[in-house]
Amino acid sequence: MAEIRLERVKKAFGDEVVVRGIDLTVRDGEFFTFLGPSGCGKSTILNMITGLEPVTDGNIYFDGIMVNDLSPKDRDVAMVFQSYALYPHMTVYENIAFPLKMKKADKETIRREVEKVASVLGLGELLRRRPKELSGGQRQRVALGRAIVRKPKVFLMDEPLSNLDARLRVEMRAELKRLHRELKTTIIYVTHDQAEAMGLSERIAVLNRGEIQQCATPLEIYARPANTFVAGFIGSPPMNFFEADVVSTSPFQVACNGIVLEPTVSRPAATDTVLLGIRPEDILISTEEETAPEAYVELVELEGSTVWLDMRWQGVRLKGKASVEEGITAGDKLRIEMPGRKIHVFDPETGKRL
Repeated sequence: MAEIRLERVKKAFGDEVVVRGIDLTVRDGEFFTFLGPSGCGKSTILNMITGLEPVTDGNIYFDGIMVNDLSPKDRDVAMVFQSYALYPHMTVYENIAFPLKMKKADKETIRREVEKVASVLGLGELLRRRPKELSGGQRQRVALGRAIVRKPKVFLMDEPLSNLDARLRVEMRAELKRLHRELKTTIIYVTHDQAEAMGLSERIAVLNRGEIQQCATPLEIYARPANTFVAGFIGSPPMNFFEADVVSTSPFQVACNGIVLEPTVSRPAATDTVLLGIRPEDILISTEEETAPEAYVELVELEGSTVWLDMRWQGVRLKGKASVEEGITAGDKLRIEMPGRKIHVFDPETGKRL
């Protein structure tokens, strides 16, 4: 296990800066995830940690020792890629055993370690098969086994589940979480899938354009997003945003479409208008509360036992959530409520949380 520290780490390819001075510590034994859209720099950060890419500026430390000049094999890390990268001519047993053979371990040690790892990953019956005879989920488990058998200080995983179908991704997420609990090894994970990040991680760094927008626990990122980028990126469907006018600072009150709302803020607004955000699942839907504002349902999307509602509240478009049993259809008029404690307030110019 290892603590990984990035100190002012920057990466540029020619004139293009893709990672902009990252300061970050991944704790010993932590499951840590870099989350962000394609092109935000998350895979580049992973490649610098593993030593596949040199840093342009700054330093990377493993347990307090600077590793900038160390090769990947000297850093004692194991990578798991989305492409599996298995040797097609080798059996499952040979693929998992390969790192140990490279270390010139004796045959008995190799057999013992491979069988132990295969047992943990449920691969015991597949050891004689070749990759082409395996499903996607089985191949990914073999790739994990090849990494685990090395007993590295750090596992680095670059979108390892992105080639799997939705059901397998859910199953493999549970598998990864169980493995981390058993192995107690530092795992640094990269994904653009927020469901993976929220379900697996102890902490998440949300990236955009090479900069960390917020680094916190999944719950904190969901409940108190640091800015509009994080608020809009986390959550599916994404958060609703709309402008409101500040009518009072003590208590803090804002007005929109003829109603007054009282959201909670940590610091006063510097402008006369603010940007409000509320998640679809936090909007209360009612067909009976006559004093609540009225919204028109434009579209209904079924998702299991719930439905997502595309609504128009005068000039504001909102996404809401309701139960199938309520029987809401397109064209209905509903009453909506937005509890102040569920409303997020952002500066309209900087996008930062207030």
